[in-house]
Amino acid sequence: MSPKNPKDSFIMMTELVLPNDTNTFGNLMGGRLMYWMDIASALAAAKHCNAPVVTASVDNISFENPIKLGNVVHIEAKVSRAFNTSMEVYLKVWGEDITQQYRYTSNEAYFTFVALDPNGKPRKVPILTPETEDEQRLFEGALRRRQVRLILGGKMKPDEAAELKALFLPK
Repeated sequence: MSPKNPKDSFIMMTELVLPNDTNTFGNLMGGRLMYWMDIASALAAAKHCNAPVVTASVDNISFENPIKLGNVVHIEAKVSRAFNTSMEVYLKVWGEDITQQYRYTSNEAYFTFVALDPNGKPRKVPILTPETEDEQRLFEGALRRRQVRLILGGKMKPDEAAELKALFLPK
């Protein structure tokens, strides 16, 4: 399996916010945005491993700015790190008011996916080789974020999280 770069999994998804996508305040509903984010990140993960994927976890999603009715949503997704059978996908979301020619940040998030073989069992994924400084920063932070996810999910004990310990304990 050849190593891949984050740009190999890059996905840009664009949606128009229609009345059925909004709440009573005329803002895009958070659940609708999360649905679109799940699709974009699944496409990026599948593109990285050339296999079907399932969502394993979604990190905290905090909304910085609402996206209004009639505005455009842009969702950028790419794999930030690959582990054995799972991949972390970084998403950046922004809105755009086309008539005012104004773009604004909505939110960022990390989704985790597991690649599946034809029998529906986890399968190995290609390693990821970051190229830019931003990709390297995301790559390095992914191991700490993964350990937090595993601890919160009850799959790792806090005293086993070597990367997290290194942040808080003297050597």
